[in-house]
Order: sequence, then C-alpha cells, then structure tokens
Amino acid sequence: MGSEARRMPRRPVSGIVDVVDTLTGERIGHLGNLSVGGMLLIAGVPMGDDALYQLRFALPDEGGPIEVGAHVLWQDTGGAPGQAWVGLRFIGLSAEATRR
Repeated sequence: MGSEARRMPRRPVSGIVDVVDTLTGERIGHLGNLSVGGMLLIAGVPMGDDALYQLRFALPDEGGPIEVGAHVLWQDTGGAPGQAWVGLRFIGLSAEATRR
C-alpha cells in the first residue's frame, strides 16, 4: 500500500493549470496530476465516455503551451457539484512535451 503501482508515475501540478478543448476553445477544467502517459482532469463540463479530445494546457515553465490528443479512459464524480474526475491517456505527445 502507498507505493505507486502505475507504469508511469503521476506528478502533482502546482497551482491551477487550465485545460482547453482546442476544437471549441472552451476551458473544460484543470489538471489534477500529470504523467508522460496521461493526466487527471478535474472537469467542469460533461466529457464523453471513451471519447477523443484535442487539449491544450500551459505548464508553469518557460516552454509554452502543450497541445496533445487525449483519450478518455474513465470518469468519476468529483468532489464538487457538477465536477468530474477524468482519466485521460495521451495520444501523440511530442518529444519536447514528454521531456517537460
């Protein structure tokens, strides 16, 4: 118990990092945690089950925004009304974004 069992360990994100759906330009939530393979999205809008998204977010570094395809793997009710926790797998993450 207590040890990370994932293939790619998740890292917490400092501060609020907004996540935008690049197809609609809409802010859909913020990062909960992040790994090379995916992320936890704290969503404020409904997300489709098993859906594909094109997302953009800016990490608190000097590298500029990251844009990546993402596949919804799972969803659960969040801690606040209208909120959901969404597990996403990255698709086509660039080498530069992977390094960051």
